[in-house]
Amino acid sequence: MEERCFVTGAAGFIGSHLVEGLLREGCTVTGFDNLRWGRRASIQHCLDDPRFTFVQGDLLDPQALAEAMRGHSLVFHLGASADVRSGTDDTRLDLENCTVATYNVLEAMRANGVKKIVFTSSGTIYGELGSQPIPESAGPNLPISLYGAAKLACEALVSAYCHLFDIHAWIFRCGQIVGARMGRGVIRDLLDKLQRDPTELEVLGDGKQVKSYLLIEEWLEGVLYAYRNANHSQCQVFNMASESPLRVAEVARIIVQETGRKDVRIRYTGGERGWPGDVPEIRFDMSKLRRLGWEPKHSSAEAVRIATRRLLGEKK
Repeated sequence: MEERCFVTGAAGFIGSHLVEGLLREGCTVTGFDNLRWGRRASIQHCLDDPRFTFVQGDLLDPQALAEAMRGHSLVFHLGASADVRSGTDDTRLDLENCTVATYNVLEAMRANGVKKIVFTSSGTIYGELGSQPIPESAGPNLPISLYGAAKLACEALVSAYCHLFDIHAWIFRCGQIVGARMGRGVIRDLLDKLQRDPTELEVLGDGKQVKSYLLIEEWLEGVLYAYRNANHSQCQVFNMASESPLRVAEVARIIVQETGRKDVRIRYTGGERGWPGDVPEIRFDMSKLRRLGWEPKHSSAEAVRIATRRLLGEKK
């Protein structure tokens, strides 16, 4: 690939894996992260590579961002709030750390003449469009969380900058990405609860929520495949998920199995949502990426099991 890549959110779960992948591809990489949600330890091993530079900086600091981005050819924009639920308590969180941050990234690109951006969006932008697999063309998109609203606003900004300033974008609407170094998400949440109390496992909601889970390495493979092989129209959108979604109750069952715990009582808090703004069911239509020539190899159940084993290995 041999691009000069600028990665926002580089010390986060997804960002740190992306940095590793880009270095393997032969790219020169600058990682940019304020370390509010990311961890320096996640990229520490990359610092020995002379092609990697880490800048601790905030996406809400436009001057520092523009200076750090100078000289790059491709932006991977992952930086955002890492906790969907926190946006309900602090209603400016996603506005600032997602939407305003994305505006600042796009302005820094414009100032530096950077013409390509890969943006990580979310399936939360679809809101509650029903139980059928959702294609990228579905709508109207009416998010039910501030995180989803912020991501949808980001997509709109990216599209506008593409058409006004001759930028090219690849937008990925992702399901649940799982794997080693996860700091948040249902798998991490349930493992932490079991560690605190090995006799009872609390599951938010009724356990019937349907989600899609994708291994981090398959996310990386799919994103790079689409970047290389999709036609270079100005703004393209792709779903990035597994087409074999899984109920949260099954996730809990897999986690109990993998921990080897016996006689664990699974207790559901009740209600169709795990928290306000949680979409009870989302199924992704992956036919667009499949037509391009890529699809994930693992089902959601396999991804959850593999990710759980990796996280348990980290604890050991």
